[in-house]
Amino acid sequence: MSTSEFNPEQQAIEYSDSSPVAIIKLALENFDNIAISFSGAEDVVLIDMATRINPDVNVFSLDTGRLHAETYRFIEQVREHYNLKIDVLSPETESVQNLVREKGLYSFYKDGHKECCGIRKVIPLRRKLTTLDAWITGQRKDQSPDTRSTVPVIERDAAFSTSEKQLIKFNPLANWSSADVWEYIRSNDVPFNALHQQGFISIGCEPCTRAVLPNQHERAGRWWWEEATQKECGLHEGNLKK
Repeated sequence: MSTSEFNPEQQAIEYSDSSPVAIIKLALENFDNIAISFSGAEDVVLIDMATRINPDVNVFSLDTGRLHAETYRFIEQVREHYNLKIDVLSPETESVQNLVREKGLYSFYKDGHKECCGIRKVIPLRRKLTTLDAWITGQRKDQSPDTRSTVPVIERDAAFSTSEKQLIKFNPLANWSSADVWEYIRSNDVPFNALHQQGFISIGCEPCTRAVLPNQHERAGRWWWEEATQKECGLHEGNLKK
């Protein structure tokens, strides 16, 4: 199906209370040119569900060059566990070198994370998404009350669609809680990042992620020096309240 023939608003209503498996099945049945974005626990749940429908599902991951060692090992663990070819995307070398030369390795602590995330995450993602008709993400509404509370299960990607091409975004776990995700992981022997056993919940780049205290929200460990209403790296820019 072409993206112009797919009505995300209508499908979002129809599938608003559907299971993640039903939403993934809808996505894979309607789009051949589709991929799962993989980085965290939610995404491996999606991979586990999707490979039961199509063992050759396309998966990509962003390597910012600043990830934890545990995260790199996790990517390889998932690759081997599901016998997948994971498309690992890297930022443009010249852009990274220019940023580090001009502002150093930790400029984001002073002037915000947007510039660094833009170079290391958003540009590589945009380059990838221009080759796709749709993508599947692990976003959940309760991940961030400030930016994700209204995430629909299916949407027109507000950040990466263009006037020439509509990009469809599937969020099958939008209605799930963290407890739902971890119940699935335990029940289905799904691989997970070893950092989760060290108090990390939401895991990004090493300098911008820290463990959280008991009863802290999971996003409290991401960009902790910034306002909660801006805790999006740009991959889901459409979530930010204007």
